[in-house]
Amino acid sequence: MIEEFMGNEKPFFNIFFFLKKNLKTTSWVTNIAINPNAGLILCQIFVEFFFKFYLLYINNLSVCLFLLAIIGRLLDCLETKNFKIMATLGVNIDHIANVRQARKTVEPDPVQFAFLAELGGADSITVHLREDRRHIQDRDVFLLKETIKTKLNLEMAATGEMLEIAKKILPDYVTLVPEKREEVTTEGGLDLKSNMQYLKKAVGNLKDSNIEVSAFIDPLGEQINYSKEIGFDFIELHTGKYAELSGSEQYKELQRIIESTHLANDLGLVVNAGHGLNYNNVKKIASINNMNELNIGHSIVARALAIGLEKSVREMKSLITSN
Repeated sequence: MIEEFMGNEKPFFNIFFFLKKNLKTTSWVTNIAINPNAGLILCQIFVEFFFKFYLLYINNLSVCLFLLAIIGRLLDCLETKNFKIMATLGVNIDHIANVRQARKTVEPDPVQFAFLAELGGADSITVHLREDRRHIQDRDVFLLKETIKTKLNLEMAATGEMLEIAKKILPDYVTLVPEKREEVTTEGGLDLKSNMQYLKKAVGNLKDSNIEVSAFIDPLGEQINYSKEIGFDFIELHTGKYAELSGSEQYKELQRIIESTHLANDLGLVVNAGHGLNYNNVKKIASINNMNELNIGHSIVARALAIGLEKSVREMKSLITSN
């Protein structure tokens, strides 16, 4: 790479021609498109380095070329998918609302606790507006949209009522999930094959309102392929089975999640994951390359009862970003 700039009287300006050529001939741009965080970080690196190039070029060409070599290595890492981007943390605050609804009162208010979660480092806030309104209420979602500083992920069933509510709220993205009134929590991923035509219409309906859409699915190749065919932007891999298993069986499930992540990335889908993740099992999922975001709720809220929500979020964020 350095040879392209040696012997040139204006190596600084030749950087742009080098990048322009590589934009057309390498696959690292595709990797950036799959993981928006990678693109953001790379842009920050370029801005920082270009400023230093300008200063160093005047006085020290050899140092400038050394920094160019570092950028070359970064590009190589992106092309070979060795550029590790840390997963972000989405905090599910449904269980705050569970406590409120147990007494049908006004506290604790999940909207206020969302603010504490953001103080602790949450990158997004997740809520599941169920048809039976057992915890999160319509009022909560509308207020969250107006008050949070991060992103709002609205989990919901793909019903006509919920689609209309989502189009009024305009969350940052919607995650479509299966829903049974008798279940305590979501028990598995969507069956995309059996509901393909209906889901295509639902996803198209949301996209018409500029809402990105994610599918909560089991880590199966068939479901991932259907996600792409239907038109989802994201998938969220169900990690409940991984969380329940241990030993060699958990390892096998982890490998299945890793393979599913790679397949989804190859298809151009952004990959999130969640369900059952806690302070003991999250690191292996967070270390998966190109894992975009982990949505975690029950474990964080349970720990918050002992140490407070802001601190419990900070602890979980530290585990995710320490890989």
